[in-house]
Formats: sequence, structure tokens, C-alpha cells
Amino acid sequence: MDYTIQLEKIQQAVGILQEKNVDLWLTFVRETEHNADPALPLICPVNVTWHTALIITKSGYKVAIAGRYEIVNFERMGCWDECIKYDQSIQPALVEVLDRLAPQQIAVNYSESDTAADGLSHGMYLTLQRYLAGKPYQLISADGILNSLRGRKTPAEIARIRAAVALTDDIIGRITKYLKPGLSELEIANYVHGEYAKEGVIPSWDTAYCPTVTIGPDSPQGHVSPSAQYITAPGQTVRIDQGVVLNDYISDIQRVWYLQPAGETSIPQPVQHAFDSVRGAIMAAWDVLKPGVQGAVVDDAARNFIVAAGYPEYQHAVGHHIGRTVHDGSTLLGPRWERYGQTPFGIVEAGNCFTLELGVHVPGYGLVSLEEDVLVTENGNEWLGQPQTEIIVVKV
Repeated sequence: MDYTIQLEKIQQAVGILQEKNVDLWLTFVRETEHNADPALPLICPVNVTWHTALIITKSGYKVAIAGRYEIVNFERMGCWDECIKYDQSIQPALVEVLDRLAPQQIAVNYSESDTAADGLSHGMYLTLQRYLAGKPYQLISADGILNSLRGRKTPAEIARIRAAVALTDDIIGRITKYLKPGLSELEIANYVHGEYAKEGVIPSWDTAYCPTVTIGPDSPQGHVSPSAQYITAPGQTVRIDQGVVLNDYISDIQRVWYLQPAGETSIPQPVQHAFDSVRGAIMAAWDVLKPGVQGAVVDDAARNFIVAAGYPEYQHAVGHHIGRTVHDGSTLLGPRWERYGQTPFGIVEAGNCFTLELGVHVPGYGLVSLEEDVLVTENGNEWLGQPQTEIIVVKV
């Protein structure tokens, strides 16, 4: 089994604990096949059954406590300073280790704002409180630790995201050759699923609406399953939002096509203006996206640009993290809305991989929407794939 990602992330976690001056981070899980903690795959390559405690300290000392029949999985990783097995209850071993390490604060995986840092179930939290009753340890949220751990992609993570994006770019080229009048959204989606199957990959999100296909002016927008009702026709746009999971990491890209009628030699002005405005808004976000900037400030740049171009505000964030999942938690490039909690107030960091996305509806033609995947570096941003700089024209 390849432990590259987990070994990188565990070492990274130690540095983050030191940086944030938190004594100890505890991931406390059980039966993760159906009650998964999003943080677990970062530091453990397998699911677990019995109560399991993974302890990482700012001193660099690391302890795995797991059931008798699962402890070997942690021993094989070769990075845990102690691997402790138990049979009847994890409590004695867990309390003994914590008493020996004597942390003042224990960061555990709960968060009001970040779903990717909110993996500790209420029942497990109550169990932990019962185990530690009378102890002096303070349980605090690990969302600050997980924001950086999940957000700062390691070299191996970035390489996997790039590979997923490259495959998606290739599939986009295949879609261009496939598109023609008379295809339904459902037919296009089934074609894309067939290409995924050829490559041995799965969609980045729910199969029912990855890809999301939007044809013409009447197709509903959003996280909507493709329909047999809407059919490609000359003079309309086709927008596809899709991504693949490759080696556990994902892509998330939107592209827009224009089906150009015979005899038409240029793209209609309303469609071209929409594309230029959407592209301009993405570039406005790109220009301010850098380490140290608050997520909401990036969204402000895109939102102000698209409104100045004469379009209404988009009702979502301009960007989100990508990684092991399509919405990978951590800082959001989004507006300061209550539904997003504290995530828009997070700070962009080097190593973050974001989408930049928005779209506008053009009456009579359809949705014009783009989504690009981007890596934030210390010295400037990098596109993770080939950005769309002009409308893809399909002559019909």
C-alpha cells in the first residue's frame, strides 16, 4: 500500500501544531465505513471498525491506538512512535497515553463552519468527555489545524490533482468532437460517463449530476440531474460542469460551447459579452488571489466585476478548495453570508488549490459559465490545467 500522502500529511500536521501552538491533535473514530471523519484519510489509508485514537503532538510524538485486529495497519505505516492495541475498551490505553503526554489542550475534529473539519460525531464527543471526566485537558476545535492541513497541499497531492485535471481536459476535447444538434442533456451525460468508464475513473461528485449539463435558455441551473427534455440546437450554448476522481484526488471544471448555425461567422454579441465578463471576473479574482488574503476579498473582486459588467450577483462563492473531495473544506472564496459561517474569513495560503467559477444567463441562448482549477504559490498562481480563454465553437 502507498502511504506517501499520509506520511506527508502527518509530518505537515506536526509543523502546523507547532505553528499554532496546540499541544495535541486527536482524531477519534469508529465504524468509518458509514460514519466517516473527513480528516481520517489524510493520516490513515484505511477505514477502521473499533474505536480508534490517532494522536499527533507538537513535539512530533505520534501514537495510534486501535483494536487488536486493526493495529497492524498502523504498524505497517512505519511512522507512529507507538502502536497500542486493545480488546475490550480503548479507554484505559487512551487515558494512560494522554496522562503521560499531559497536554493542556486537545484539538478534536468539530467545527461550526467547516464541514471537512467536523468529523467527530456527537456520540463520540460524549464518549470522549466521559472517558476524560475529571481530567484537566481542554477540548478545543481542530478546525484551525485542519484548515491548514487540508488546505496546504503537499507535492504528492498537487501532482495527483494535476493528473485529474489533465484527464478532464482531455475528456473536454472528446466532448467537443461529440457535440452536435439533437443531443439531449441525458445523452451527453451518458457519453461522458462512458468516457469515465474507459479511463477507469468515477465522477468527482454524485453520479446523478456529474456531469451537470445545461442546454439552451430554458434548462434549470444548479446541482441538477441532466434531462432528456432539453435538446441541443443551433444558436444555443452548452455548458458542462464535471470532474473525475483519479488516485483519490479530483478535478472540477466547467466549459461552455456555442453551436454555431450554418452561415453564421461570429458569436452573437450577447454571448460574447457574457463570456468576456465571466472570464474577466475570474481574472479579477485571480489577480487578488495570493497568500495572506482573506477569502471574501477574492470573492469581492469577482462579484464587483460581474455586477459592473451589467449582470446580477451570482448566488454562491466564486471559489472553493479541491483535493480529496470536490468541496474540500478550509477557506472559502465566498461572500460574508451567514450560511458560510467563518469560512470566507479564512486566509489563503501557499499550496491551496481552488476553483474559480461563476456564470451568467443569456436570454435566448443559455448559460455562459466557466470554472478553472488553480494552485496558489508563494510567488504567484498557476493554472492546474488549460484555462478556457474563448468560447468553444461547434459549427453545425
